[in-house]
Amino acid sequence: MRIGKEFMQRLADAAAAQTLPRFRMAGLTSDNKYQTGFDPVTEADREAERAIRSLIGETFPGHGIVGEEFGIENGDSRHLWIVDPIDGTRSFISGIPLWGTLVGFMEDGDAVAGIMSQPFIGELFFADGEGCFYEGPGGARRLSVRQTRALAEATLCTTAPSLFEGAFRETYDRLEGQVQLSRYSTDCYAYAMLAAGNIDLVVEAGLQPYDIVALVPIIEQAGGIVTTWDGGPAEKAGDIVAAATPELHEAALKILNS
Repeated sequence: MRIGKEFMQRLADAAAAQTLPRFRMAGLTSDNKYQTGFDPVTEADREAERAIRSLIGETFPGHGIVGEEFGIENGDSRHLWIVDPIDGTRSFISGIPLWGTLVGFMEDGDAVAGIMSQPFIGELFFADGEGCFYEGPGGARRLSVRQTRALAEATLCTTAPSLFEGAFRETYDRLEGQVQLSRYSTDCYAYAMLAAGNIDLVVEAGLQPYDIVALVPIIEQAGGIVTTWDGGPAEKAGDIVAAATPELHEAALKILNS
């Protein structure tokens, strides 16, 4: 089935009604989901996911939902919505607008539609099966990746090199050493910039489905490639590489698997 832009906009608006009033709000507190380390969650995360779940449940009562904050509902459905109400909560609590709301739609295990909404900037990136599109400052347009083919000419993004541990960090460092430019702390925004033709590679480790499923159709329908490090489907999550061109993807995988 096709999920149109109108419903995806409603999802983005429902989430924004909960996140925007709390962004840069004095006294906003966060809880730590980890016993060790720091993985924050806020009231904005929880309320935005509740709003998204409510709208999906009202519109598609037979569909399943997998959310970061409230887990799995009707998980055996062939139609699954994968929800990350705020991807980049660390940026959110720091007042940095590089967070976004991610909602992906899967049919029979394949990610076929998705949104990345950044309501503070007023940007919506969405893929609906017909292509990848942008609405926001500068107007609406269809997106496509740029045609960078050589690592030496590429811009690479990752959330933070410190998230790569042990041999993974050494592998990542080798890849970063071959690109023209690298940038950090971009979370989901990096994938949107790849689809928009502003960067060329995104490499991450240890992602959950709610971190990546919404972004898979955005990358693919803009003409890019996104897989796991072993070349498997990105819907499985884990260690992810997204690239603008097949040549860059192949070159990155060669280093990451060396």
